[in-house]
Amino acid sequence: MESPETQHPLREAISAHLDSRRVSRVLYGSIIGLALVVALEAHPPAAGEVAVTLVATAIAVALAEIFSEIVGTEARTRARLERRQLRSIASEVSAVAIGIGSPAVFFTLAAIGMIERDTAFDFAKWAGLGLIGAYAFAAARLTGDPVWRSLRRASLATLIGAFLIVIKALLH
Repeated sequence: MESPETQHPLREAISAHLDSRRVSRVLYGSIIGLALVVALEAHPPAAGEVAVTLVATAIAVALAEIFSEIVGTEARTRARLERRQLRSIASEVSAVAIGIGSPAVFFTLAAIGMIERDTAFDFAKWAGLGLIGAYAFAAARLTGDPVWRSLRRASLATLIGAFLIVIKALLH
């Protein structure tokens, strides 16, 4: 087993990410992105429009979160935020934006003709579900759960995202 000093840079980056609040923020954004993808699939616009909608939603949610965090923190502390605090808020909020906007990659590929639009929807949904499951699995393992229990927790968490897809399928 590697000591922390000899860990591979990728493993160090993953460990640092899992130790941060960014995990919950990326997960939150991914659920929003997944819900948007599922909603757009009912009457799908052009692939480029889906990509732009995802990115625009990511920006809008990020700006709303930044604004609400600044106002809420200043109201609670009765003090202006320092640059360091603003950077911290922006860092966390960027994780939400990444979670929401990441499926835009698939729709950009569809817009330039590398994949079909329906394939982009499939990839976006399964990638969102996979991310939810992977984070749940990692969290369970980090709490000391054995692999079987971690897989069970990941499966239950993935059902949240799958629920959106099933509801959409039942309604259309």
